[in-house]
Amino acid sequence: MTTLVDQLKQKVVETLNLVDIDAEDIDVNEQLIGGKLGIDSIDILELVMMIERDYAVKIDSKELGAKVFASLNALAEHIRQNSPETIN
Repeated sequence: MTTLVDQLKQKVVETLNLVDIDAEDIDVNEQLIGGKLGIDSIDILELVMMIERDYAVKIDSKELGAKVFASLNALAEHIRQNSPETIN
């Protein structure tokens, strides 16, 4: 069974068209914004739209976004706590 973190790794790669990065290469504790992946504010907007569409979870403020996108683990935890469905 695929875990939420594994799903998110794949979705980040697909959503942002990261051609030189495999999902397995993403460190779940690494900083997302400005980290090795090179994610910027435009990329974050794309990720926010994907999260709202795929998980029905809103990230509606810059302060919340900074906290949620601190790492892939932080993002997964936010989705687990706020999704209308039970997610592992």
